[in-house]
Amino acid sequence: MEAAMRSFFLHLAQNRTLSNLAKRYGLRYGAQRFVAGETIDSAIETVRKMNQSGMAVTLDHLGEFVEDERDARASADFCLRTLEAIHNSGVNASLSVKMTQLGLDIREDLCKAHMVEILDYAARHDIWVNIDMEDFSHCQITLDLFREFAASYDKVQTVIQAYLYRSEKDVEELAQMGANIRIVKGAYKEPPTVAYPEKSDVDANYKRLLDIHLPSPGLTSIATHDEQMIDHAKQVIQQHGLSEGQYEFQMLYGIRTDLQEKLVREGYPVRIYVPYGDDWYGYFMRRLAERPANVGFVLRGILH
Repeated sequence: MEAAMRSFFLHLAQNRTLSNLAKRYGLRYGAQRFVAGETIDSAIETVRKMNQSGMAVTLDHLGEFVEDERDARASADFCLRTLEAIHNSGVNASLSVKMTQLGLDIREDLCKAHMVEILDYAARHDIWVNIDMEDFSHCQITLDLFREFAASYDKVQTVIQAYLYRSEKDVEELAQMGANIRIVKGAYKEPPTVAYPEKSDVDANYKRLLDIHLPSPGLTSIATHDEQMIDHAKQVIQQHGLSEGQYEFQMLYGIRTDLQEKLVREGYPVRIYVPYGDDWYGYFMRRLAERPANVGFVLRGILH
């Protein structure tokens, strides 16, 4: 049943008609639980509240289905405006970006030009930039470009998905170069030819990736709400005597706030992934796919 619901919501996430309708009618039906409003101002206010609770933030201006250069330019401008808002407000936040938003599917050189603008601005103001990982078809090009950017910029990070067979080898290589990575389980629908179909195998691989990368020189962002993965990370952190600058726990805005607060009380560095913007539909569907219990929040939003 759970697998069927996951497939159902991942299928919905790719529906462009529903995505356009969601943009038109705004944040409704429970999505506001997971998305910090539609404007930069609302996002910065959320960041302030998170900071006051002892948590750092990474901001993501949501976007899907960028098909022309004008939309890619608009997405790059939103990233720059987000960096400007972070700098001007003085909040403790980084920026997360998807390279398809910046034109990767249109022209690689267009995307690279936008990324360099973003990374240059972030470097001038000492702000981290995380390059999100998307579906498997974008994995290799994302890693290739990340390696290129990491050669010139210190505070740039990318994401590795534990459900992919290739990830162990990727993490071994990234650890050797001292790269900064965020480790996630993965939220896209991928075939069993490239991804582990069983949760137990994904969990085992997630632990392997932590074992490989946590002792490395780069920052390891442990992005999970799974307490078994968190406990394993704590063991590795203790075993190697790692300091705060070498790792952080990351969680999604609106999910397991109790666990977020518990980690802060225990003295661990925590960063919350906070999305904002009007193109929230695909992100929202993937959150429902990840945890069907989230559907209950949506139903309560509709009924009240």
